Amino acid sequence: MKTLEEAREFFAGDRYATKMTGAVIDEIGEHYAKCSMKITDNHRNANGGVMGGAIYTLADFAFAVATNYVSGQNTVSVVGQASFMSAPKGSVLYAEARLLKEGKRNCFYEVRIDDDTGRLIAVVTFNGAHV
Repeated sequence: MKTLEEAREFFAGDRYATKMTGAVIDEIGEHYAKCSMKITDNHRNANGGVMGGAIYTLADFAFAVATNYVSGQNTVSVVGQASFMSAPKGSVLYAEARLLKEGKRNCFYEVRIDDDTGRLIAVVTFNGAHV
């Protein structure tokens, strides 16, 4: 994959993230991805807040895009840990995935989730395995 359009086409195969939750790839780079998701009623829990699972799905999608963007590399998440900081107040969530450590067989990424008001919503870390 070399372009944003090619990445979007390839990751359209991740139907849960793209079709069910509405995650979109906004930017790509080497070991980096920025994705977004418009918050809808489908993302809300019984109390009206955004489900943690919806937030985690966006983070996982950004991790997948960032780690698998490089041609020929297939990486899966082994461990993911989410720390939720605040409830979203805006209408869009943004996830930025960045590589913190790369190894031969493993990698470590941090994904920061903010809403469109600039509020920090969550920080999710992933250990990935290159398979």
